[in-house]
Amino acid sequence: MKKIPMRTCVVTHEKCEKRDLLRVVRNNEGKVFVDDTLKANGRGAYLKKDASVIEKARTSKILERSLEVKIDDSIYDELLTKI
Repeated sequence: MKKIPMRTCVVTHEKCEKRDLLRVVRNNEGKVFVDDTLKANGRGAYLKKDASVIEKARTSKILERSLEVKIDDSIYDELLTKI
């Protein structure tokens, strides 16, 4: 049986299958982007594919703490379009 990769959502702290989460990455240059491949190099943080979770991440700034960088609102808007 093939092992299913599990990751933890930074907002809800629940473990989910990797494919059920969205990944935001900060690369070595400090650029932050939504990682569609789920494999890009850099520090990554996972969020559940849920509008309320993404909005909570926006208001609580939890993603900024996790990636240690200021995150633009356009990143959250992009996440919302990918649900």
